[in-house]
Amino acid sequence: MRQLVQLWWFEMALPRLGMAGVSERSRPERLRRMAERFRVLAVDLGGLMIKVGQFLSSRLDVLPPEVTRTLEDLQDEVPAEPFAAIQRRAEEELGILLSQAYDFFEEVPLAAASLGQAHRARLSADVAADAGFEDVVVKVQRPGIEEIVEVDLDALRRVGRWLSRIRLVSDKVDAPALMEEFAQTTREEIDYLHEAASAERFAENFAADPRVAAPQIAWERSTRRVLTLSDVTAIKVNDAVALRAAGIDPAEVATAFAEAMFEQIFRHGFFHADPHPGNVFVTPDAAGWRLTFIDFGMMGEVPSGIREGLRTIVIALAARDSRRLIEGVKGVGALLPSADTREFEKAVTHLFARFGGMGFAEMSAVDPREFRDFGNEFGDVVRGLPFQFPEGFLLLMRAVSLTSGLCSSLDPDFNVWDAVEPYAAQLLRDESGNMVRDFAQEAMATAGVAWRLPQRIDGVVDRLEEGTLTFDLSRLERRMDWLIRLVRRAVGAVVFAGLLVGGALLVGVNPVVGTLLMVGSVVPLGYVLFAGIGRR
Repeated sequence: MRQLVQLWWFEMALPRLGMAGVSERSRPERLRRMAERFRVLAVDLGGLMIKVGQFLSSRLDVLPPEVTRTLEDLQDEVPAEPFAAIQRRAEEELGILLSQAYDFFEEVPLAAASLGQAHRARLSADVAADAGFEDVVVKVQRPGIEEIVEVDLDALRRVGRWLSRIRLVSDKVDAPALMEEFAQTTREEIDYLHEAASAERFAENFAADPRVAAPQIAWERSTRRVLTLSDVTAIKVNDAVALRAAGIDPAEVATAFAEAMFEQIFRHGFFHADPHPGNVFVTPDAAGWRLTFIDFGMMGEVPSGIREGLRTIVIALAARDSRRLIEGVKGVGALLPSADTREFEKAVTHLFARFGGMGFAEMSAVDPREFRDFGNEFGDVVRGLPFQFPEGFLLLMRAVSLTSGLCSSLDPDFNVWDAVEPYAAQLLRDESGNMVRDFAQEAMATAGVAWRLPQRIDGVVDRLEEGTLTFDLSRLERRMDWLIRLVRRAVGAVVFAGLLVGGALLVGVNPVVGTLLMVGSVVPLGYVLFAGIGRR
């Protein structure tokens, strides 16, 4: 609550009072302190809070560097459990001593994550012969983590109930349902047998693609809380120095990684939902290098309906077709079918004309005033549309966000469109094969409109003669209300400034009058800050 109040004061209240410079000058240090407090909190609490920090640290494309740099330690530097507790947990699960299950088991963990930790080991000879490999990584669940996760989930459910009472949130998303979706995903993540099955399914999807790989599973040494996989550790995907030392261009890695993620989302409908830098390696091989994904506890599936909507969006982006883009947004369930999208279509057309195909680096070079003018022109249109957060979209948004952040860290000039364009071009070629069918459908639809047109014109004429024809002026009325409120708040701001400055000048001469004037300035200040809250 303290952070929300601070953000409101510095990012909304001060700029409205003409003190935007104060907010901008203090922003880097404020954000750094905020991120540092959250980092300490996440490490102290463990569990799901660390995963939240990992997600935020990967949003290099959205969050400022003061936040991402402070939180990036959470990727790998999670405090490890004592080895004795891990050994006890593993032996209870496997039913035998570690010395019997493995020829070698390294006590120092290879990595410590929020829900478990990984150790290097070597399979016993008989198990290695059956598995086809001997060097392994053993993931062991943290003792007591299931209870910690349930406590965190209960807290998140409570937050979801609070958010559901805020109309601005409840109009866009069913927060309790979103929390339940997250709870289901988390429970699957702490079931290592589920993760093992997902790893094998992922490997099968990319069996014919030498660019992407996944570890193999040693099923004889795997249970619900212990998972044994072939050791595939290599160069961490965001280690640009190590990549260049190996003769690998980080920009090429960014493109290949984005293509692999889009392949999962659009073609397979089964994707890695936690592709942060700790879960992806670059493995040099005879053919050059390949991407190796690990940690398949958090996987997402794209329902066929949403997948078709996403395909429509990609085709629309390739063709710069604003109408089809809106159809795709409706198709994925992010926009209610009843929404009036005519003004939105105009905004998207303008957006395509000016910014279509630009990457983040190119957009950063655009004059900020141009973005501001665009926002002022079309902001009300976009905010007025009934957007919503469709069910099942949480993991997809997470995967796309992490992909965008990771690619931007590898290549500052990364343009996500370069990765999407080949896929979009193929979709357009596929679409051209159905052109005759689409043309026939369009012709039938046009014929139907033409057939009904005389009847509709006749109906309008009848209503005009009867005096029952009406017009919707609600949008114009809302604009006028907004202008009136704006003028009133401007007057309030002038009164506030006059009382404050006058009181400051008089306080040295007449302290009583000066103080009264400054105290009285709170009334117009309150009107300026809070007038119109809760009204559309």
